[in-house]
Amino acid sequence: MKEINAVVQPGRLARVRDALRGLPDFPGMTVERVEGCSPARAGDPGAGIKGELTDYSPGVRITLLAPDALVPEIVRRIHAAAHTGQKGDGILWVRPVEAVITLREPPAAG
Repeated sequence: MKEINAVVQPGRLARVRDALRGLPDFPGMTVERVEGCSPARAGDPGAGIKGELTDYSPGVRITLLAPDALVPEIVRRIHAAAHTGQKGDGILWVRPVEAVITLREPPAAG
């Protein structure tokens, strides 16, 4: 099981959602509005502290839990739907998940 996270441009969310819903066994996803910035680069205007505190762009973070076998296709679909080739397209990462407990199930005894 893996956790897949992506931060994408808000205008790309519908494309990502549609691409993922077309996936057999789509596991569902969580969406959050976020703000962020790229790392400061030498010579960038506004690279000072004032620029760092005010230079945030809106984004959307998508989180999914998926079986290992689905991960490559989910990553491919997110990347294809979110990619524009422009600065600020976003970022995608995958992490292992040790356990998943569905809360609708009764707690384990003991």
